[in-house]
Amino acid sequence: MADFAELRARMVDRQLRRRGIADERVLSAMGAVPREEFVPAELRRAAYSDSALPIGGGQTISQPWVVAAICQALELHGDEKVLEVGTGSGYSAAVLGRLAAEVFGIERHEPLAQGAAAALAQVGATNVRVLVGDGSRGYPEQAPFAAIAVHASAPAPPPALIEQLAADGRLVVPVAGPESDDLTLLRREGERIEATPLAPCRFVPLIGEQGF
Repeated sequence: MADFAELRARMVDRQLRRRGIADERVLSAMGAVPREEFVPAELRRAAYSDSALPIGGGQTISQPWVVAAICQALELHGDEKVLEVGTGSGYSAAVLGRLAAEVFGIERHEPLAQGAAAALAQVGATNVRVLVGDGSRGYPEQAPFAAIAVHASAPAPPPALIEQLAADGRLVVPVAGPESDDLTLLRREGERIEATPLAPCRFVPLIGEQGF
């Protein structure tokens, strides 16, 4: 049987720390969440591979470095309310749950949302709630959010998500490009939005009213 704790520690050291993830809270969270609980049973042995993995419905669980890079860019301290768009397997929501006070995840595929909720309960992520819906519209009932993480590429940052950012909020979203997607950080400073490119990446498309 695979020693998942050892594989997880190796992932944190080799895939994250050595490749620029320096936020110790993020590294600790990634080292604590059992990624193997969020992948299909037949892929558990590959849970800590340096790649995205299929989870059904044409969706994927993101490469560990991408999850860590998004979490690091959000600069979470532990008291924030966070929105996640494209919850998928629930893995990144579990990591966010260790970094923030409250996490709301939106997933458009109901079977994936149900699976994510079950996996999150299994690992004790009691501060994460998963909803079924169009994540491109955000979750105005709970806005504003200190941080928003989007796990699907959009043609442009969805205006609804920008509107739902708190005064000093951070939004990380992959913006679709001709060759690859551009993982982008948007930071609200009053009425001003400052955009910073983070890294090239590849995500499934964001399907919805303000997506594709």
